[in-house]
Amino acid sequence: MREISQIYESCSSLKKNKKDLQFDFSSLPSLAAEMMISGFPLELMDGDAAHVPVIWISAVLEELIQKLGDQRVFVLSVLGIQSSGKSTMLNAMFGLQFAVSAGRCTRGAFMQLVRVSDEMKTQMKIDYILVVDTEGLRALDLAGRSTRHHDIELATFVVGLANLTLINIFGENPSEMQDILQIVVQAFMRMKKVRLNPSCVFVHQNVSDITAREKNMEGRRRLQETLDKMTKLAAKEEVYDAECFSDVIAFDVRNDVKYFAHLWEGNPPMAPPNPNYCENIQELKKTIISCAAKPHGMRLVDLKDRIKDLWEALLNERFVFSFQNSLEIAVYRKLETEYSKWSWSLRSAMMEIENKLHNNIENEAIHEVEETDLQRELKKTKEEVKKSMSEFFEKDVDANILIQWKSFFEIKIQELQETIIRETKRKLNGILQQRDLKKMIDAQRTHHENTLYEKSKELALNLKDKATDEETLKKEFDIFWKQCVKKIIRDTPLISDIHIMRDVKHLLSDIYESAPVGESSECRDVFSVPSYSDYVQLKKSSGFTGHMKNAIKAVKM
Repeated sequence: MREISQIYESCSSLKKNKKDLQFDFSSLPSLAAEMMISGFPLELMDGDAAHVPVIWISAVLEELIQKLGDQRVFVLSVLGIQSSGKSTMLNAMFGLQFAVSAGRCTRGAFMQLVRVSDEMKTQMKIDYILVVDTEGLRALDLAGRSTRHHDIELATFVVGLANLTLINIFGENPSEMQDILQIVVQAFMRMKKVRLNPSCVFVHQNVSDITAREKNMEGRRRLQETLDKMTKLAAKEEVYDAECFSDVIAFDVRNDVKYFAHLWEGNPPMAPPNPNYCENIQELKKTIISCAAKPHGMRLVDLKDRIKDLWEALLNERFVFSFQNSLEIAVYRKLETEYSKWSWSLRSAMMEIENKLHNNIENEAIHEVEETDLQRELKKTKEEVKKSMSEFFEKDVDANILIQWKSFFEIKIQELQETIIRETKRKLNGILQQRDLKKMIDAQRTHHENTLYEKSKELALNLKDKATDEETLKKEFDIFWKQCVKKIIRDTPLISDIHIMRDVKHLLSDIYESAPVGESSECRDVFSVPSYSDYVQLKKSSGFTGHMKNAIKAVKM
């Protein structure tokens, strides 16, 4: 099915660009919709690329609406660590046949339609349950920071998409999910334009003694405290009005935390199913039915819009997914604040050096500026910044978190030093060039003035006998003046070989080493395009683009 979605989106792109296609691809969404109606799952998120094919999903849902009508759906998603019993729970609850194994079976997210019986429709006020099954988080085969990024993005997507999310936990301790939930909460705070009303239920699988009420109450209390603490931390970072977890995601710790017995009564494979597990499934199903009976369900057309809006919001909020939890984000923000201080120390010191050398240039005390001179002048400030960075990374209370970014920011500071030295050298040598050019022009002007003065004296002496003849004097002076101007023009070199684009590239190469200097067929001439928008195309419109276009119009006028 994944290959079909990729083919469809590729063909849609070709058709949009008015290119001929050799086959008709418009029937593919209809076939996928028929398969969904028959009970087959549809891939919602590519587990390998962490991508939602919005064009394909929208087309399939449109076909689904054509075939079934704009039905009422209740979206139920399941989220949990790998091999925590998610698929087993769904199979027992809805009679589905999701693959069950100790390995990583599901990749990405799949959605499957479950038809609600006629007698249950009036009670649940829905026509279908859309079950979203997700891959297990923290998989061993994808260990590393990129896995955490993928897991957090997947979790945020399925929690935001669903009316109710079952957060499956193996055992009684929810700590394995806390980091994921912190980023989910903070992502929702950042996505202010996406109006979501997610809710969740925590399901603790394989709890040994679910009859211990006092033990369960203590577990609920600790869970509530943890969720509220991480929400306050995230709200402080995002300047968001939230005091507890339920302010962001609908949650009632008394009713939305479930404890499940072991699936088997004894040791498998010969052990029979545990009756208590079946009772727990029925209790959870009652909670789902109660939630589905509330009037916050949605139509299929609303589901299509929600998938599109939520995925676009996730693409715009990638910053938050780079971190393990809200504490990491807070520490990184603190590091950025310190970096701004270090960078300003270097820049302000270089500005003082530049002003001092500028005065020396004006006073003709120096005749050339080298990088070694600037490095020597900046040495004291560089050592102070280096010492400050070392103390911050070693002595800060969050040093154990900061250590992962130490080398990255050391490289950034080094690159900043090299950049400001290179820019300052270019500016000061430009001033030196202007000074020398001004001296040369002043010398030429003085020379021409003296020449004109001497020759005019000679002319005056030659014409002193004709002082009364104004007409002759004027005629002789005009001839003299034309000859002098002609000689000055002849002695002045002409401006030739004007090539603006070449000069622009040369200047850019002085500033940015990676800028192409030579002529290239791929580089378009900025002066040959009719407008700015034809030369640079932004992904989406912004206020900056509007201001830029207005400025260009003003220049043209």
